[in-house]
This record gives sequence, structure tokens and C-alpha cells, in this order.
Amino acid sequence: AGMRVAVVGAGVSGLTATKCCLDEGLKPTCFEQSRDIGGLWRYTEHVEAGRPSLYPSVISNTSKEMSAFSDFPYPEDFPVFLPNAQLLDYLRRYAERFCLREHIRFGTTVVSIQKRPDFATTGQWDVVTEADGKQTWHVFDAVMVCSGNFSEPSLPLHCFPGIEKFQGQYFHSRQYKHPDVFQGKRVLVVGMGNSGVDIAVEASRVATKVTVCTGRGAWVFSRVFDHGYPWDMVFNTRLMSLIRNSLPGPLLWVLINYRVNQWFKHENYGLQPEKRYSLPVLNDELPSYILTGRITVKPGVKEFKDNSVVFHNCPEEEPIDIIVFCTGYNVSFPFLEEAVVKVENKHASLYKYVFPTHLQRPTLAVLGLIKPLGAIMPVTEMQARWVTRVFKGRTVNVSSPMYQNTVQTGHVLSSPRPKTDFILKTDCLVYTDKLASFIGAKPSLLGLLCRDPRLALSVFFGPCTPYQYRLGGPGRWEGARQAILTQWDRTLKPTRTRVPAGSSSPCPSLLTVMGFLLLLAAVVFGF
Repeated sequence: AGMRVAVVGAGVSGLTATKCCLDEGLKPTCFEQSRDIGGLWRYTEHVEAGRPSLYPSVISNTSKEMSAFSDFPYPEDFPVFLPNAQLLDYLRRYAERFCLREHIRFGTTVVSIQKRPDFATTGQWDVVTEADGKQTWHVFDAVMVCSGNFSEPSLPLHCFPGIEKFQGQYFHSRQYKHPDVFQGKRVLVVGMGNSGVDIAVEASRVATKVTVCTGRGAWVFSRVFDHGYPWDMVFNTRLMSLIRNSLPGPLLWVLINYRVNQWFKHENYGLQPEKRYSLPVLNDELPSYILTGRITVKPGVKEFKDNSVVFHNCPEEEPIDIIVFCTGYNVSFPFLEEAVVKVENKHASLYKYVFPTHLQRPTLAVLGLIKPLGAIMPVTEMQARWVTRVFKGRTVNVSSPMYQNTVQTGHVLSSPRPKTDFILKTDCLVYTDKLASFIGAKPSLLGLLCRDPRLALSVFFGPCTPYQYRLGGPGRWEGARQAILTQWDRTLKPTRTRVPAGSSSPCPSLLTVMGFLLLLAAVVFGF
């Protein structure tokens, strides 16, 4: 019989993990503590313990063509960036299309996952689950942890002197649902991630005053990029990736700096990041809200008083009524022993972000922990495709020198060299390609150029959409070529609603010629 695999969680990663198990002939059982699928993307009015929490206005930061699973494009009439309800609808369609629900056990919490006594030879795990107050004990051949990293809020109050004196209300962004709590109040938002900026913008429509404070600053991208195309379809192409990864550091920095300051000069808005390489924040309104005085940006908090705050390098106190801490989340696996996945400094020591580095047998994998500059769906799906093949012993196995090497050096996620860290954190394309090459699903540009030049141009110059990883190799999908050639049609359909939709993609002819030469060079130099 097929290997039995436990999948923890039925969100984005859990669903694709379950599907990849089925594709490889494994037997998945997916445990989901809540009563439905969708994980992070399933909005509930109340914050539920141990579950991620959304506010109603959340819209995906990545466009639908870049956020699709590789063999299941979004319906063409869905908007280009997806409100959370529509993303959930897509996940439901995905589950239905591949008959995933029958493998999911709802209302079932994973209590513990421990190595069996004979782990060194079998690689098996003891899994204890709880449903309706009853505990059940199972044995699984392998485990895929897909519980995400947005459930345990990080609220380091000890870093904010005087918070115990503060008389007003304060809460973590996880608790935020509706802006009416800010009505007529003076609001302080601490932290400048995606949630922080979203909440500040929403609050400023009803609040008396909104201040965002950030020690680090941040690059801000708009979803609406050059000529109104979606940012990730312009930014995440193979051509751009080749340029990003072949330029020397200082030159790359000049280029990035120029690029990110094109929309507005960050320095003038008090947003210039401290660190050169930081993940950008996506928000379409922030600069105009700063420009119209609805939001003020300040440096980090020095201390809180009874009903005011003092910022670093600012002598005067600022009166405030309510604080939202947008200080992120801790990665935690309450059901795993500390020895299996060591988490330090919000990072876990995992080979390729997936396999714990010191297990004798690679039968436990963690999915979806990576923070790509781009969509998580195709990345976590590729992780699942690779992992299920490792479980079957098809690809990189533990005896391979590469894996051994990581075990010995205990390679930790956060690398001391900022450039590689930046690339790892952001260049999902390089990372996904690497995993794809492990299973033989990476598209070969040279092969395509000979067989199908039109497709090759699309693959190299166009957005690196997930369908590219279904053109060949295991899990090849017949519809992949068509999906790539029609990706711009699906992108333009929902917005070209007043004029008949023709096909257009941002690729003028002179560029094509120049690019073709570059493509040849790329092929010659073996990209």
C-alpha cells in the first residue's frame, strides 16, 4: 500500500500538499483544527485561538496569474488582485476539482508528533490528534507540517518602556477587524509591515490623527506598477531575475534604489529603509495619504507616557488614545518537540527552508515558511511536489552529500551575508527553479527555443507564472502551454470591461529584438 502521510493544516500549503500526495500515489490524511478549509484566507468575525486572523478588507498582494496553483488557473472574470473571499472561493474550487475534502479531517487538532522508537530504520512518526475531547493515536510514514506562521502574535512589550503606564487601549494587529474602533481617536500604529500600513490607511479615514512609527523604514510598492500592469507580473520575470542575479552588489543596489524610488522618493516621505535589503510593503495609498497629511511617519518608540508617546530623536510628546502593534508573528510548532525543528530568532534551521537538518531520515517537512517577494502558492506547491518525491525516495535523498553537508554545518536560515539573505528572502524565482530542478520540472529555455520559440519568449520575457513548472517533468500538465499564452488575456479581461478585450502584453518590438539576443546569451551562459 502507499505511504501514509499526515498533513497538518488545510490552508494554502495543506491543500496543495494533500493534492501532491495524491498525485504521487501516497495516502494523505489532512488534519484541520477548524471546521473548514482556507486557513489564513477564511475570514471569521471573531479571532479564534491558534488560527490566523484576517480583517475584512484584506486583498492579496500578488496578482491572480502569479498566485495560481500551477495546474489550476483562476477563472478569467476574477479580479487581478483578489479580495480574501474570492481567494477562499478559489481554494474551495481547487479542493473540489482534485477531490481533496474526502482526505481532510475537520475539527481535529494535532496534539503531538514524535519519532517512533524505530525511527532510524523506518522513519515513522507517532501522531496524536484530538477531536471532540477524544485523543487518537496514529502511525504515519511521513509528515508535512502546513500550519503556517501567522497564528502566534509577536508582541514584545518589554521593548516598549512605559507601556504599563499607558492609560489608553492597545492591541496586536491580529485583533483588528473594523476601523470603527478608531472613530475620532488619535491612533499610533507601531511597525510598518503590510498590516501596519493597511490598518493606518483604514484608520485615517475615521480617526482624528494617525501616526505610523517605524525604526526601520520600508520600501513601498503599489500593486499598480509600470503602465498600470500588476507589479509582480513586471517584476518577477526570468529576464529581470537574470539581471538581478548577475549584476554585482553595488550596481544592483543602484538599480533597485532607482526602481523603488520611481513612484515616490522614499527619503522625502520619511520611509527610506535602514537596511538596504528589506522586503517591500505593498500599499496603493500610503504616499498620497502622507502627502495629504492623513498619516504622519515617525521613528521608533522611545517610551510611552500616561496618554502620549515619545519617539527617538524627537523631544516633544505626541498625545495618543489607541495603539496598534503591528509587530508580526512568531514561528511556532506547539505539536513538535524542540529537537525536531529548532526555532531561533524567528527562523528555523531547515534545509532549503523545508527539511529539518538533523533528522536521520527525511520524513518530516515544513511547508510554506518561506517569505517570498511574490506569491506563496506556487512556491509552497513546488515544495510539496519536491517533498512528496523525496518521501518516495525519488530525488535528493539523505545520503546525498548536499544534505549531509547541511546536516554537519547546521545551515541556518538567516545567513550572515546580507546579499544572499536578500536573494533567499526575495527571489522566489531562483528558489522555485532550484526545487523544480530537483524533480526535473524546471523549464529548459534552450529546448523551448528550438521547439516552440513563441512559448520560449513568453517564458523568458513574460511574467514567470506557475504554469511554467508544468511544461515538462513529473506532473506535466497538458494545459500549461495554453495557460501561459493566454495569461495576459485573463489579466486584462476583468478590467477591459468597456472596450472589447484584445490581447496585449507589455513587450514592444525593439525590446523583443534586444531581448532575443539577451535570451541567446542567457542560454549560452546556461541560465
